[in-house]
Amino acid sequence: MGLLTHLFYPWGLLLQAAAIIHFIRRRPDTYWLYIILFLGPIGAIVYLFAEVFPDVGLLNQSFKGISRRKRIAALELTIHDNPSAGNYEELGELCMDDGQLARAREAFNKAIAARLNTLDCFYRRGVCAVLLGDAAAALPDLEKTVAKEPNYDFNRAPALLAQAYALTGEKEKAEELFRRATALSTSSETYLNFADLLASEGKNAEAREWAQKVLDKEPTMPRYLRRRERPWSRRARKLMKKLKTAA
Repeated sequence: MGLLTHLFYPWGLLLQAAAIIHFIRRRPDTYWLYIILFLGPIGAIVYLFAEVFPDVGLLNQSFKGISRRKRIAALELTIHDNPSAGNYEELGELCMDDGQLARAREAFNKAIAARLNTLDCFYRRGVCAVLLGDAAAALPDLEKTVAKEPNYDFNRAPALLAQAYALTGEKEKAEELFRRATALSTSSETYLNFADLLASEGKNAEAREWAQKVLDKEPTMPRYLRRRERPWSRRARKLMKKLKTAA
């Protein structure tokens, strides 16, 4: 292995450095770190082919992000001359897709203040509020959405309403709604939010079951989907560890 390292020098070290940086950012399975460190440049090459090259497809998302931010800037200039409800709604949607939740929420506020009454506008404002940690403010918007369309956004609306109830202390309402949502949805987000609620109620065995459902999906997932689900898988493992400690 020392001979191989010498032959690859200094490119082998650069390959290992690149692999380790990607590992830290993406956090794939831990065993990859040992492969990179103990197999040297060969391990780094294996890692790059298995984990880094598939990410090249994500570059398209990066380009979309650049295009989206250009559109956001253009819309903000347009709004100075034409502060219409439709422009504010589009701005909110773009900011939300770009992860700028506070700006998105403010844009939806202005769209609604300009008498835009689309259900999607209220729903998106509610989603922003929940994700920003302001569950109380999210309740009216999400309740309005679910009242009109019980399964809105592929059942994410009732699941987020349940989460808002849980965060505001209305646990009975939350549990009832979560059970309805999980009967129709396989969303990892919904499963884990429900597991967190059950854990907070001392129902650790059932909480483990729902967290395990997230992990059970991994083996049959295509690689691209498994990569997308990694944050939920990490959260599920963390919850399982916490529940095991509490047992």
